[in-house]
Amino acid sequence: MKVVMDEKIPFLRDALLAMGHTVVALPGVAISHSDVKDADALFVRTRTECNASLLSGSNVRLIGTATIGYDHIDSEYCAKNNIRWVSAPGCNADAVLQYVQSSIYCWVQEKNRSLDGLTLGIVGVGEIGRRIARWAQSIGLNLLLNDPPRGLAEGGDDFVPLSCIAEKCDIITFHPTLSRDGDFPSYHLADEAFFRSLRRCPLFINASRGPVVDNAALVEAIDNNLVCDAVVDVWENEPDINPTLLNKTFIATPHIAGYSAEGKLNASRMMLHAFVDFFSCGTEVPAIALPALSDSLIVAATLPEALLSIYSPLSDTAVLKNSPATFEKQRNNYKLRREPSAFKIEIK
Repeated sequence: MKVVMDEKIPFLRDALLAMGHTVVALPGVAISHSDVKDADALFVRTRTECNASLLSGSNVRLIGTATIGYDHIDSEYCAKNNIRWVSAPGCNADAVLQYVQSSIYCWVQEKNRSLDGLTLGIVGVGEIGRRIARWAQSIGLNLLLNDPPRGLAEGGDDFVPLSCIAEKCDIITFHPTLSRDGDFPSYHLADEAFFRSLRRCPLFINASRGPVVDNAALVEAIDNNLVCDAVVDVWENEPDINPTLLNKTFIATPHIAGYSAEGKLNASRMMLHAFVDFFSCGTEVPAIALPALSDSLIVAATLPEALLSIYSPLSDTAVLKNSPATFEKQRNNYKLRREPSAFKIEIK
């Protein structure tokens, strides 16, 4: 079978070749109609718009996006044209958890803050939000959760309205999927009205999708001291990001919160299994694994210190602020970090 794929999806090309398939690997933004016309499967990231313009008249029957988000896939078109699509939910949840942990610990360290008695609000409590919630509880943060779809489906008192998050939280982190319509649209969920309703001048984090947050409104909120500091990994109009917001952020990164080696490996495994299951290939999925680290021992006085020695987003921030025009290059050539699970941590 012929597979067209984004060249920046690691591990996948070699595994498909080992299974005997033809693979064409291209930059995600460059994948065109002529490239996929005779392809059986297409594997992408968020930079490839999978719509009628790309797919009309093609042989593609399976699309896999090696990402959690899937708003770049025209699901209605796929359904009408018998094209199956799959995403990779939860593949990089631990990587985003690592990013949020390190961002908060950087904030504590650099701003001479304490987490004692603070309340964390999580907007969007899927795979990532659940992990952040467990971590927050483990270190003694007060916790408020906002997830209207889950609240409607599950009932109970586990979830609060967004207005409660705005009123009571000292740290707010956003993790909803991006949707522009339906019962619970998330486009510009954090808008001017939301920021003006904030009461505690919180640390604000967005590691979900750029358009979930009105970037111009976030700039205004920082200027008006409605937000004390901002952590932004995802931006409106990537890679042409808002320079004013970039300069005002505490942490600014080029859409790499989920870019761990483990997260990428998980996504590629999910894509391979989806391919084999869909096409009933009758072959085993090749084993793919990460190499063990040669120096995996981390000795630190505290767990936050250990986690920041493994990954601090301040280094990525310095690179982006120094060269915002190379946003896409930084993202595409990002040296995948390892997650804490790859290390042995000793607290002394």
